[in-house]
Amino acid sequence: MPVVEVAGTAYKSPIHKLLPFFERSRNGWKEKCAVAKATVKRLKNQTAKLQRSRQRWKELAKQRGRELQQLQRELEAQKL
Repeated sequence: MPVVEVAGTAYKSPIHKLLPFFERSRNGWKEKCAVAKATVKRLKNQTAKLQRSRQRWKELAKQRGRELQQLQRELEAQKL
């Protein structure tokens, strides 16, 4: 049985068995990489959306706080 050498590694299995194995291996890591990349993109988008939402709520809370202080000052002025 001839020895097949691929990328510096010697294999005793015949080439017709090695090729499908290497193709499955390649396709497997490519699929795994694509899934991981999509997950990273989804999580980045979700994080950005949450940060924008948090910023909007923070601004709204500050605005309402200012309105409350203004109304309290007006109420105190009316009491005097």
